[in-house]
Amino acid sequence: MLGLAMIVVCGAVKANTNDNGDLTKTHAINTYVAAMTQGKLNGLNDVLDKSAAFSMVRGKKVLSFDKKQMLDYLQANKNTEQVCTTSTSVVQNDTNIAIVKVDMKYDNFTRSNYITIANTGSGWKITNVYSVFS
Repeated sequence: MLGLAMIVVCGAVKANTNDNGDLTKTHAINTYVAAMTQGKLNGLNDVLDKSAAFSMVRGKKVLSFDKKQMLDYLQANKNTEQVCTTSTSVVQNDTNIAIVKVDMKYDNFTRSNYITIANTGSGWKITNVYSVFS
């Protein structure tokens, strides 16, 4: 299923090239999905903007994290594979910004991640991730 999700991402998110080679929209999303679903952190630091913000709605609370906090959490859970089905869809896509929805469907709930990717001038980088659970 993850392989199918990666193919969908590659087809759905146009891979614009830039001066920074691998830092395309597709690469940023694929790297994020691999980190979140398989615990594979290679290249994640590169695709996260230095000011990347992560927000998560839990009940009536919004939890917020910065790039360092998220990387520390993921490092502590490195190589942990999630038992979920992942799908992606493009919400917004233009020359400077894209918003991609990544759904991680578990047995009893779904985690939807709304990922903002921006053309930062030094490649496409994730600037914001907003996660909700249903």
